[in-house]
Amino acid sequence: MPRVVVDVMLKPEILDPQGQAVANALPRLGVTDVASVRIGRRVEIEFTGEPDLDRAREIADKLLANPVIEDFTVRLVEADDAVEARP
Repeated sequence: MPRVVVDVMLKPEILDPQGQAVANALPRLGVTDVASVRIGRRVEIEFTGEPDLDRAREIADKLLANPVIEDFTVRLVEADDAVEARP
């Protein structure tokens, strides 16, 4: 069954201390070709019936994201499209 995925990120003009901490730690791991890192969160919503993107946008706007400092995107993902990178 398709899921609705909401990605929430800090707006570009908002300082991201978590992202900066990760970016600063990468050289200690030998990674020197990363210019910047931004940290966000992914929320997956499964509806009981057909996925409702408008309802998901409303949920994201009112509950999942702080519109003053965060942006969000809403998209439909098929179960087959959920590809994970594993070590």
